[in-house]
Amino acid sequence: MTTSPLPPHASWRIDEASESDLADVLFVERAAFGEDAEADLVRALLNDPSAQPSLSLLAREGGRPVGHVLFTAVRLRGAAGSPPMAILAPLAVVPDVQGNGIGSALTERGMQLLGESGVGLVFVLGHPSYYPRFGFEPAGRLGLDAPYPIPDEHADAWMVVALRPGIIGVARGTVACADVLDKPEYWRE
Repeated sequence: MTTSPLPPHASWRIDEASESDLADVLFVERAAFGEDAEADLVRALLNDPSAQPSLSLLAREGGRPVGHVLFTAVRLRGAAGSPPMAILAPLAVVPDVQGNGIGSALTERGMQLLGESGVGLVFVLGHPSYYPRFGFEPAGRLGLDAPYPIPDEHADAWMVVALRPGIIGVARGTVACADVLDKPEYWRE
């Protein structure tokens, strides 16, 4: 199990989630989104062989689960020899601790661990004013298309970040995600 270093003022910690943490992970997803859809998606992704390898990180504050992020494997269709890639989906923080840096710490720690494991690109379909702080930029403009078309008015929500130099501009194509995520309803922002 890997634990992340946190700022001295942080009252929470981040660990890689294990199977025994599933109830806590699903609690965070339900609390953050106010429904079961994301919790059901996370459970399905964790059980989907096509989503592997995955990285699931859980933040706890005083033993209480307060945040979760899941990264699952993706690839580029028809792009042999491309580096390992992942997609961030979803990122969740329980409402009463949002705005305290937990989501940022989960994202940064996940990208650090993915980079250390050899992952070259991380994708996200998310809020275009939140994810650029981590280095994400619009992916479509870089020749990296989402599994399903993103409407022009939301094109900037489909983003990518390179975890090592020399990949952006070389890797091109359409992302193929896990079978569970390969549904048009997940690709509307």
